[in-house]
Amino acid sequence: MPPMKEMAIENDSSVSEFILMGLTDQPELQLPLFFLFLVNYTAIVVGNLSLMSLIFLNPHLHTPMYFFLFNLSFIDFCYSFVFTPKMLVSFVSEKNIIPFTGCMTQLFFFCFFAHSESYVLTVMAYDRYVAICKPLLYKAIMLPRICCLLMFGSYLVGCSSAMVLTGLMLRLSFCNNNIIDHYMCDIFPVLRISCSNTYVNELVSTAVVGTAIILCSLIILVSYAMILFNIIHMSSGKGWSKALGTCGSHIITVSFFYGSGLLAYVKPSSAETVGQGKFFSVFYTFLVPMLNPLIYSLRNKDVKLAVKKTWKRLTSYFIN
Repeated sequence: MPPMKEMAIENDSSVSEFILMGLTDQPELQLPLFFLFLVNYTAIVVGNLSLMSLIFLNPHLHTPMYFFLFNLSFIDFCYSFVFTPKMLVSFVSEKNIIPFTGCMTQLFFFCFFAHSESYVLTVMAYDRYVAICKPLLYKAIMLPRICCLLMFGSYLVGCSSAMVLTGLMLRLSFCNNNIIDHYMCDIFPVLRISCSNTYVNELVSTAVVGTAIILCSLIILVSYAMILFNIIHMSSGKGWSKALGTCGSHIITVSFFYGSGLLAYVKPSSAETVGQGKFFSVFYTFLVPMLNPLIYSLRNKDVKLAVKKTWKRLTSYFIN
């Protein structure tokens, strides 16, 4: 009887903090990775802030397409801020400790921005569909009020998903094991160390994430199928290149975001694949937010023009 009693006491207890294992436990890689991810974080902050500033300062970029791009950059900027500083600490400290409340807060904002980005990318696909397939009705359909509602809806769904997923996590108990084998408080790594029954959490998490992926992917695929159908029936080569140029940046972003996300989550739950999950999650948490400003600026004539105009304004201001 005493051992059973002791077990019951242990199961009723809960931890007040977690230890994040980080990306790797190899000491020789800690410092090089610290500098690598510091450069990455600097690029994310500078790139996304620059793109947001360009869109804000240049009136010719005050269109639905760039309004959505502004929101995408804002999400990427906030998204990286949720976990990057804590990850950088893990490379230079012996133990990367995060309080329980801090872990749940990180989880909430990670889910919020990840889901919001998913829906913003979907809205951007719809915007491209209207621009190419219904050009004459574009201004009538994509009114400022409609664009604001689409963004509000994206953030609202993202917030609702995050509240559900974080709320379910709060009902769990965590006993002696407080070591999270990840560089952040992600859903499944946290579920692995719970001493409660996680069946409901796994079921709801799969349903919420699965619904987002299926719904968003379906809308994006249908939008681009209609765009492709429209492009095939275009008679001029100029129309072809313009349509492909307009969609090219978005297709690259969507491929990176969903591709790396699926590789990180749609996999068998075994010890061997935990490391693979961490590796692939680096792509959508660090690589995508860094590449988005580059993809949309290097392939975009309007953004290049905005850079030139802003540079001229700045040089003339400092010269005078």
